[in-house]
Amino acid sequence: MIKKLALVAAIVAIPATAFAQNQPSPGAAGGAVSGATSGAIGGAIVGGPVGAAVGGVGGAVVGAIIGDAATPKFRTYVVEQDVPSYTYREQVAVGTVLPADGVVYREVPAEYGVKGYNYTVVNGRTVLVEPRTRRIVQIIN
Repeated sequence: MIKKLALVAAIVAIPATAFAQNQPSPGAAGGAVSGATSGAIGGAIVGGPVGAAVGGVGGAVVGAIIGDAATPKFRTYVVEQDVPSYTYREQVAVGTVLPADGVVYREVPAEYGVKGYNYTVVNGRTVLVEPRTRRIVQIIN
């Protein structure tokens, strides 16, 4: 059973990693792609196919999305948009999965070089979120 699970994880992870490597990475968004690739490779070395799948997801979460130079401008933009702050009872950290209901998710404008991510405000902090999983990928300080 475990070997079958490992095989399924590898089959799912390999095309996703290959797809990520072939995509253009606008601006700082390449951090998540390279993080996913590095994590998948490192995970495969340590834990085989299952390690590759887990490492790829962990590596993608670590990659920075909005660079330091754009952070103050983006923070100002979010304040101007008056996005309501969602009160979250748990710790707000990279990797945290936010609920689907009650949180206002908005698309990050193209001018910040981030494609395919949303932003929201949680406990007064702006965060970038992967829309499909609602996982926090970056906290804007």
